[in-house]
Amino acid sequence: MPNCCQSVIGVRRFFRATVSPILLTALCLTSTCATNAQESPINTKLTPRLTSQSPVPPLTGVASSGNQISLNGRSLPGSWLQRPGKSGQITTHLSDGAFRQLIGVNFLNSSNWARQPIQWFSSVTTPLVLATRLLGAYRYLDITNFAQTSGWQIQANGNTLVITTPKAQVTNIIQSQQSLDANVNPLQQVRILVDLDRPTPWQVTQGSTVKKIQPPSSDPDIPTAKSTVPPNREWTITLDGIADPVLIERYTPQLPAPTAAPPILLPNLLKQLSPATPTQPILPAPAPAPEPLIQQVEVVKNQTIISLSVPFGLSPQVSTVANPNRLIIDIRPDPLEERDITWAPGLRWRQHYVNLGTERFGVVWLEVNLRKFGLTLKPMWASSPDGLAGTAPLIQTAQRYLAVAGINGGYFNRNNRLPLGAIRRDSQWLSGPILNRGAIAWNDSGQFYFGRLTLEETLITANDQRLPILFLNSGYVQSGIARYTPAWGSTYTPLTDNEIIIVVQKDQITQQLSGGKVGGTAVPIPQDGYLLTLRANAASAASQLPIGSAVSISSATAPTDFSRYPYIIGAGPLLVQNRQIVLDAKGEKFSNAFIAEKAIRSGICTTATGTLMITAIHNRIGGYGPNLAEHAQLMQLMGCVDALNLDGGSSTSLYLGGQLLNRSPSTAARVHNGIGIFLQPR
Repeated sequence: MPNCCQSVIGVRRFFRATVSPILLTALCLTSTCATNAQESPINTKLTPRLTSQSPVPPLTGVASSGNQISLNGRSLPGSWLQRPGKSGQITTHLSDGAFRQLIGVNFLNSSNWARQPIQWFSSVTTPLVLATRLLGAYRYLDITNFAQTSGWQIQANGNTLVITTPKAQVTNIIQSQQSLDANVNPLQQVRILVDLDRPTPWQVTQGSTVKKIQPPSSDPDIPTAKSTVPPNREWTITLDGIADPVLIERYTPQLPAPTAAPPILLPNLLKQLSPATPTQPILPAPAPAPEPLIQQVEVVKNQTIISLSVPFGLSPQVSTVANPNRLIIDIRPDPLEERDITWAPGLRWRQHYVNLGTERFGVVWLEVNLRKFGLTLKPMWASSPDGLAGTAPLIQTAQRYLAVAGINGGYFNRNNRLPLGAIRRDSQWLSGPILNRGAIAWNDSGQFYFGRLTLEETLITANDQRLPILFLNSGYVQSGIARYTPAWGSTYTPLTDNEIIIVVQKDQITQQLSGGKVGGTAVPIPQDGYLLTLRANAASAASQLPIGSAVSISSATAPTDFSRYPYIIGAGPLLVQNRQIVLDAKGEKFSNAFIAEKAIRSGICTTATGTLMITAIHNRIGGYGPNLAEHAQLMQLMGCVDALNLDGGSSTSLYLGGQLLNRSPSTAARVHNGIGIFLQPR
């Protein structure tokens, strides 16, 4: 999956998880004033260290609650609670994310956040409607009657809700006879029908790409050609039920008959020694025979697992029907189902295709009205126990902060997991901006500002010498002076060789240290001051900063409007300003490859009505995601007045109520920071 992060190369680490039936459709559609605006002294008395997690508020009127679910003996994450009901009856409530993901329930459109229509082996025209309740960081659905009607047994056991569903049988699996060959028609559709004797929980998991080994050329002097066809992707359908043995046998892969080893061909040495002649062109590899869609059916721990191999440009769209009870798996080029669900007051989940010329892009987004009482927006980051270094899945970070929703934020160095852009919260800089890149700023009143941001800091000595400070708490390393405050952590470890480190306490230089080798000795950052690191040519400035001398710092943002806002996240490039596309990726120092890359994109924007939108734009039908120019046009088409590109590719993660809306968690990368939406208790 393309990586939209700029200026660093690293290894993505993934984790596997199941995908909700609604969410999976977007998976493979394959990112108070602070200081005076003029120069002003910095108050070295720092605000207390920010804590990432607020205390968990007590859930009033709740008999029991937890965050683990045992479903037919399998322990899975999911928030739940039980409440006393009428006549002493206990009612059971599941977070809607867990209900979608673990059970396979389809959510239908709704304009009333307190009532959620659902579909699960039932009618779409007359759906069951469940009451909802907002508590903490989740929206809970009352599943009491649903569970009773379905024959479930439910019991609370400490932190775990134990759910046992009736045993089910998979009676038949039928695939349409149409061939699924991406080389012939990449946009065709195939259907799989899974018949059941009763409704049962099911999940879908997106796996990795299917690796194919090309047979060697018959001539060892001719390089083996690479296939021009993108690889298939693994998908797994898991049902709580046991398949008929005939089905298992029907879809068990047959081992190929043993064949004699091919003769070992030696290179033609005469050919190698002959006079230079034009080399033989490497012809494209012949198109491989299409793989069977259903790779295998097996029963593991009372679950039937159907393994699929799906060509590039296609993805499963899964639905259920009753009479007969049936799972319908459509392999489609356009699996994204339209959604328009009011999830909470002022918070709306939407998804559909957006047309750009002849292309159609799948878009999943949240609309947030921060003028509604109780909704706030704040930066969040996956910090380590000590400082800014660290990455984590956005799901984990959002749950740690108790955010109800969120999206990944700015860039970071994937090797040392340090920030590469602006992060400001509660008027305190956690990390300064770099390269005059695009940023978004806001306040608690729901006012926003978009622009290209620079932080101009200057070190002023006692004899009025002025030295520019180029970076603040940043993993972006260049020649010059950088500053590290306690927001960075308790210590600073040199990021380059031979740095000169100046220790400043209470506006006075107390030490000069040699940093030595990169990654060497950690230097404590004083709580009543900061460190200055002098890198490369800037090391000569050490003679102007003797121990005992007094120093001060002036600080201002450019544009000065940014300084009025307590919250800032930097990413870039800036896409839209005042309804006009203002994309200048070269000016923001992004590489040509990054600019041209077609990849999944994350974005944030405001509309003419003042609504905030956080967006995930996925692959176009039959191809890859948008490049930056297309991203800007798509955001403009969606009604954005001002819009910013966020970190994208495998970082693109749109979170709501415990789950990702736009992709499988197994395909989402760990990220450094994000933007969280918080719901204040009523």
